[in-house]
Amino acid sequence: MDLTGRRILVFGVLTETSMGYRIAEAATRAGADVILANAPGRPSSIMGRIAGRLPKEPVACLSADITEPGDLAALADGIAGHWEALDGVVHAVAFAPQDALGGNFLNTPFESVATAMNVSAFSLKALTVSVLPLLEKSENRGSVVSLTFDASVAWPAYDWMGPAKAALEATNRYLARYLGPKGIRVNAVDSGPITTMASRSIPGFEELAEEWPLRAPLGWDTSDASPVADAVVFLLSDAARAITGQVLHVDGGVSAVGA
Repeated sequence: MDLTGRRILVFGVLTETSMGYRIAEAATRAGADVILANAPGRPSSIMGRIAGRLPKEPVACLSADITEPGDLAALADGIAGHWEALDGVVHAVAFAPQDALGGNFLNTPFESVATAMNVSAFSLKALTVSVLPLLEKSENRGSVVSLTFDASVAWPAYDWMGPAKAALEATNRYLARYLGPKGIRVNAVDSGPITTMASRSIPGFEELAEEWPLRAPLGWDTSDASPVADAVVFLLSDAARAITGQVLHVDGGVSAVGA
């Protein structure tokens, strides 16, 4: 896919194994210019240290609390300081407190559920709206892509991240509905399990990762995020110009077969 000259914001870059980093890597290899963003403090500090390892130097590394409207407004201003328009947004952000995971579904307090929903689902709308004036100026039909994990079934120990991902997928569809007339596409990629710092914090992830390659018709390498990153690049490109409101499954085929 060719992203030459495209201006892409990737929110959620952390370590070199993170999905955000791998997507930024694939996008820059395809010719895009990228601005990286993450939460203030340690996440942004780590992001800044690894940014120079990308195939092309990022235009900027910015920080914002994705749950704070003021921070998102400042992020949009920061992007506008470099670019007059934005061609794509990658939302690679998810979080749930530990008491919302690991088999504690029936006992999780609403405060923790609210945090999971805010960071993992509502933030897609919040981030997209904050940069909407820049997306509307794109001459290339702006594209927004988020990351999900199959929300059609209940997974062991995934608990409230399941409903949060279901909310993310619904948000994806509604954004597609409202932004389509503006020429902006909104899609999500449903990834099979990839070993990252974030995934290792999910109770039961190792068992899921071990089982996945056995169920996937095409097989699955939990250490290789490139198929997911390449799918995101596809959705950011003109090749996906008539696709919106969709969840693209990149999971080795597990979503298509029974147990």
